[in-house]
Amino acid sequence: MSTRTDEQLMEAARAGDEEALNAVLSRHEKQVYRFGLRMCGSEEDAKEVLQETLFTAFRGLHAFRGEAALSTWLYQVARTHCFRLRRRRAGAPEDFQPLDAPAATKVATEEATPDRVSLARQMGAVLQAAILALPEANREVLILRDVEGLTAEEAARVVGIEVRALKSRLHRARAQMREHLATLMGEGAQGLNQGCPELAQELSEFAAEDVDQASCARMEDHLTRCPRCRDACDALKRTVSLCRRIPGDEVPAPVRAAVRQALSRALPA
Repeated sequence: MSTRTDEQLMEAARAGDEEALNAVLSRHEKQVYRFGLRMCGSEEDAKEVLQETLFTAFRGLHAFRGEAALSTWLYQVARTHCFRLRRRRAGAPEDFQPLDAPAATKVATEEATPDRVSLARQMGAVLQAAILALPEANREVLILRDVEGLTAEEAARVVGIEVRALKSRLHRARAQMREHLATLMGEGAQGLNQGCPELAQELSEFAAEDVDQASCARMEDHLTRCPRCRDACDALKRTVSLCRRIPGDEVPAPVRAAVRQALSRALPA
């Protein structure tokens, strides 16, 4: 593996260094592709997000000021392209179905097979359906924190909000995620839908997109003193983090080849 920094590799790749390009992609393509897949819900959209994010990153490297890790900056760029993609396709049918649709619940009720990969894919389908059912603003904070494992500070930088506001939005996203998983998995949800009444009241008093500092402070205080909520959040975070290890998140070989070819043609002066 190259010992050069991300910035050095980016500069070299932009100048036409094929080895540097491969090194950058090896380090970062999976996280960008996975983010696009979780946010947009289709491999085709994830491919576009990956390609456009890398184009933007290489061409606009001067915009990266080193105030955060390159990976955090790439999430910001990917997020922008996800939103552009959604806006461009506004009015088109959604690629996913509501939680009560047969196709969405099928994977949870199919007879389990002993094959671990098959089971992992089934779990991945359940998690993806639950994630896609979240409002976009809640979905992105859940993905950044619980799937990608960013710190609260890093995730807040990506989204462009205060850390306290991000935590409150994340609490709401996790509460909704528990409800969605309970719907998808039925009795197998093991009480995921049995939330804390006090937290539910707090969550109902503000919209995810519009939280004030008082709401944030109350939410943070509640999570620190309520063992029930803290344990539930920890358990849910461990469940959702499985998305990082479920088969199918690897960048498909044809996508990797197409992105490398496109970048190789576009980057050299």
